[in-house]
Amino acid sequence: MRIVLDTNCLLRAVPAKSNFHCILEELYLGHFILCCSNEILTEYEELLMRFYGKDIAENVMNFIINSPYTEKNTPYYKWNLITSDFDDNKFVDCALNAGAEYIVTNDHHFDILKNISFPKIEVIGIETFKEIVLM
Repeated sequence: MRIVLDTNCLLRAVPAKSNFHCILEELYLGHFILCCSNEILTEYEELLMRFYGKDIAENVMNFIINSPYTEKNTPYYKWNLITSDFDDNKFVDCALNAGAEYIVTNDHHFDILKNISFPKIEVIGIETFKEIVLM
């Protein structure tokens, strides 16, 4: 399974005591492929540093970048499907370019994708993804 993980979900998965830390553990075990672009990685790093500090941000970024289950890709086409927050389009473009099954997010700006028939992108919340990946 290939996914794109929105930054809000990554931030929730980082703390070891989080109910969602298992998502990072499942990535470590190779139970899914995390699809990222340079834009996404840059946002991850920026917000990890803001919320958790330099050391944790470096550790998490090293884990993601060096994981054999992280696929880096470069979207060359900008779909601009999310108009309420254009910054979220980097996740959509990455998912389409990578052929991801899901965008995992709790951001309601992505709800617009449910009404778009082409290109079809499945958007699920972090709770749902946790259930899927732990099956």
